Amino acid sequence: MRNLISFIILFCTIFSFSQSKQFTISGTLISDESNTPLESATAYLERVKDSSLVSYTITDKTGSFELTDRIVDTELNLLISYVGYETYVKKIKIDKPVINLGTINLKIDSNALDAVIVKTSPPITIKKDTLEFNVKSFKTKKDANVEDVLRLLPGVEVDEEGNITVNGQSVSRILVNGKPFFGNDPTITTRNLTKDVIEKIQVVDTKTKAQAFAGENSDSEDKTINLTIKKENNKGIFGRVAAGTGSDETYEFAGMFNRFDNDQRLSLLAGGNNINSPGFSFGEIRKMFGGGRMRVSGNGSFNIDGRSFGGGQGIVTSKNAGLNYADELGKKVDLSADYFHSGSSSENETATQRENILPDSRFFTNTNSTSYSDSDNHSVNMEFDIKLDSTLLINIEPSFRLTENRTVFSRNSESLDESEVLTNEATTDSEVETFGKSFSNDIDITKKFGSKGAYLRLSIENEISSRDSEDFLYSETYIYGDNPEQIIRDQFTNGENNSNNVDTELSYNIPLIGEEFSVDFSYTYRRNKTEDKKSTFDKDINGDFSVFNTDLSTDFEYINVQNSPEISFRYRTEKTYARIRTSYIFRTLENRDLLRPQFSIKRNFEAIEMSSYFRHRFSPKSSMYFGYRLNNDPPQLSQLQAFQNVSNPLNTVIGNPNLEPTNDHGTRFGYNAFDPQKGTEFNVNAYGNIINNEIVSNTVVDENFVRETTFANVNGNYNLGSSINVGKRVKLDTVRTLKYGVGINVNKSRRINFNNGIQYASDVNSISPNINFMFTWKNVMEIRPRYTISFTKNKYDIDSFDNREFLFHSLNINTATFLPKNFEWRNNVMYTYNPNIAEGFQKSAWFWNSTLAYSVLKNKGIITLKAYDILNQNTNARRVATQDYIQDSQSTVLQQYFMLSFSWKFNSLGKLGEIGNDSGSRGRRYHGRRR
Repeated sequence: MRNLISFIILFCTIFSFSQSKQFTISGTLISDESNTPLESATAYLERVKDSSLVSYTITDKTGSFELTDRIVDTELNLLISYVGYETYVKKIKIDKPVINLGTINLKIDSNALDAVIVKTSPPITIKKDTLEFNVKSFKTKKDANVEDVLRLLPGVEVDEEGNITVNGQSVSRILVNGKPFFGNDPTITTRNLTKDVIEKIQVVDTKTKAQAFAGENSDSEDKTINLTIKKENNKGIFGRVAAGTGSDETYEFAGMFNRFDNDQRLSLLAGGNNINSPGFSFGEIRKMFGGGRMRVSGNGSFNIDGRSFGGGQGIVTSKNAGLNYADELGKKVDLSADYFHSGSSSENETATQRENILPDSRFFTNTNSTSYSDSDNHSVNMEFDIKLDSTLLINIEPSFRLTENRTVFSRNSESLDESEVLTNEATTDSEVETFGKSFSNDIDITKKFGSKGAYLRLSIENEISSRDSEDFLYSETYIYGDNPEQIIRDQFTNGENNSNNVDTELSYNIPLIGEEFSVDFSYTYRRNKTEDKKSTFDKDINGDFSVFNTDLSTDFEYINVQNSPEISFRYRTEKTYARIRTSYIFRTLENRDLLRPQFSIKRNFEAIEMSSYFRHRFSPKSSMYFGYRLNNDPPQLSQLQAFQNVSNPLNTVIGNPNLEPTNDHGTRFGYNAFDPQKGTEFNVNAYGNIINNEIVSNTVVDENFVRETTFANVNGNYNLGSSINVGKRVKLDTVRTLKYGVGINVNKSRRINFNNGIQYASDVNSISPNINFMFTWKNVMEIRPRYTISFTKNKYDIDSFDNREFLFHSLNINTATFLPKNFEWRNNVMYTYNPNIAEGFQKSAWFWNSTLAYSVLKNKGIITLKAYDILNQNTNARRVATQDYIQDSQSTVLQQYFMLSFSWKFNSLGKLGEIGNDSGSRGRRYHGRRR
């Protein structure tokens, strides 16, 4: 297959270059009014016959631009667009390899002589901190969704699970016309809204509504994508329904209905399947088989996430339903709300083999478990933006949750010494039911003063939750050796957990020097209270659960109170933003043990926290950031309380009331650059953490491998890491594009731990290079291979621990073929090889999914045939290696199946604008005259 892909790419490349000719068009853009260069203007080329985009770039600080490409056309239209100026258009004859247009004066008025001045939308626009893409400039298949468009944008990457990054920075939110769309799952939006609905894709720094209203900059490196809908497309209905059935009684169904009426928006969705597809998706083409993530942890562990081979451990049947509503209530109130229901049933069997490493010996643990669980969840989220006037904004976000879960679990385990002599064994059977409910509400009130950025803000967050549980447990534990022991438990536990958390902050921002330099004073008060009660009963002689078991029961009240004054200084210009923050924390932790008053504890902590952040934009094409923070994290109350937790007969846990808070010094750095004309992308990110007084477990194992665990503070832990990614997009001609990229992730860490009471250090070094290609032949085919190899080395400073090295290979190939007309054939092939896996577990596997789709009913309907795991090699065997154990495991996975499905989409949006939209004119209005 690899040779076939290489041959196809080579053939297409040679053929394309033989038919096209290379050219370069350059010039310098200046303002006709001020005679100064115009930076960040968009210069782009379009084909004359259909106005399709050929190439584009951004002018630099001198106003210069250069467009280089290959094409078979003899003439092209050149357009130059800049905010506040008339758009410049000129027809260019491609009759020589180098065309220098010299100086171009961009006019504010509409007079033109040798050119046509038009009103149009450039493919890319940069407005301060906003990167904006014009969707129509990026050609896709007719029924493309938002995710398909994102894959074509410069600097934007979308992985097989739908996770999005822009110039190396992750996208945490996706909005539609500035409002949420079905909660926090971006794939609901990107995979179910079609391209023809969207006008622009805007990329901005992630901010809260209050931050945006006050004009604040964000310290976050996360990005938010806002999808804007054209006004003529913002009235009508659209959606899709789909259903499928397959072999082995597999099925799926999904439906979405959307009604847009300018500011009012209503959306409904529902779906279900028994093929391990979490969340909501229509499932056709590759969306059904979103590839997974191979994860390599810093301690040398590596595994295949469940979705890699079909969606989670075990077999999962799921159902979903939701409603989203957004509207403007008058001129002062914006409302958005959603309701979502999700339910699932899963069953799983797992086999695990673990080699436990002690300073002077080793022992082995074998475990087999089965589980069956049902869950039912309801959530309601609302958001009110009340803008009383231009200076006062009130944002209210209430949220409700209801959850029900039932789990039936069975486990058999055994421990053997180095000579494989049985030392202990245990069986456990349990049935647990939980019911939880919660309400939270966030309120932000922001009042602006003057015109230079002063504001006063009050933020209040409150969360009230409760969880009730019923747990029936039967277990038998046998400990052998010189003093054999038998522990049999037949118990019922009634659990109650209630929490009430309040977080308030009052902040006042004062400009010191214009809008550039300001100081912010704030005060934070937090109070978190949790009541945790577990009442355990043993059976009496009549078989009733009536004998109260004090040792296995708890009745705690946890209280965490924090007061924190803070001061911060901010500096910002058009290209630079900097912030320095420092605060002092007064914290009180209190644990009241109502069953064992002697173990009640109250501790007071004080500490300083600080952070700094710097971001600079060198040009519209490149920027960098740097951040530092010092966090002070107190021990958890469960780690402080000194009573013995004997719920696990083979591991007794005892808290340490003398623990100290952890100090975490962290830094992060990033640089990213992209050049749309050259098609280059580059980003580097690095981070580092030095951790003092980190709290770690300290476990001592006796001769029968029964454990006793407590906690201790250690110094010397650190984590260092960096990633570098380089990409290049080459346009072979107007229909063929080749994109390739290389990247590398490097991590180094040191962990101080205890093993059987002995302190030691482990150093972990890992490196994961990757390479990827994407060849696109418009309306013909796509090929996207990606290969990753991971090397990990664990080194210990204790003689009884052997240094270890691990290797992991992952190859993913995605292909798409669009011929003959109306057909679409997609394949996802993944190969994994893990040479370190234990005997008896599968070391390598080919995993191949294939989908054949045929469009009917004028592209409104799709008939799809899917083949899952064609080679029948699905596996989720994985190895996890830590400082003191090596574990191999394998569990139930979804098996091979075939499915036939049908989907139909409907759309009544923008009927009045369809003719103009399809004509290629993009609504131009000619203000000048053509000579």
